[in-house]
Amino acid sequence: MRTLVIDCATQAFSLALLDGDRCIAHQHRMLGRGHAEALVPAIAELPDRGRADAIAVDVGPGSFTGIRVGIAAARALGFAWGVPITGFGCLDLCAAMVRRDGAPADDPITIVAIGGHGELFCQRFDGDSLAPLTPLASTPVADLAATLEDRRVHGSGAAMLVEARGWGEAADCYPDARDYPLLPEVHRGLPPVAIYGRGADARPMAVTVPAP
Repeated sequence: MRTLVIDCATQAFSLALLDGDRCIAHQHRMLGRGHAEALVPAIAELPDRGRADAIAVDVGPGSFTGIRVGIAAARALGFAWGVPITGFGCLDLCAAMVRRDGAPADDPITIVAIGGHGELFCQRFDGDSLAPLTPLASTPVADLAATLEDRRVHGSGAAMLVEARGWGEAADCYPDARDYPLLPEVHRGLPPVAIYGRGADARPMAVTVPAP
């Protein structure tokens, strides 16, 4: 069965067309911004224009815009092709990649990703099963630096955290769509609904009431 995997949730941009667990084609690059402009042309460049039997999309946490772009494209293609859509978590995939790269099974895997408004997303996973050990949280950098005790952290925000607290080891990690098969089945069946992990960027405008 072919699966199109879409990941637009972070500064990285990645796509993969999988046949079972085998990667047929993929793209992965640090894009920063512009996921909306890059996504559809990149899918069109895949074999058979990315046509698949199922679609998996990164539902976050991460960039509000990137998450929405990825989910909207997945829903549109799923409707056009008549195929199912499922979601997967950004931090879950990073944890699976870290485990693949040789993290000790007895140690927790701590993923720290760049959020917004001076905050970092953080979640800890069991090094063997990848079961979450803590809930997803978005925390100001200074607060997380004062409370997180794990020496080694991974993710897009790892270096920022280590610099803020002045100790520890940081390893960059960005989700890569071709590594989707590393996820345990329990992490693959999320609904295709955004997990923002924090409050919205936009704030309601204050309503000015005329003086009587």
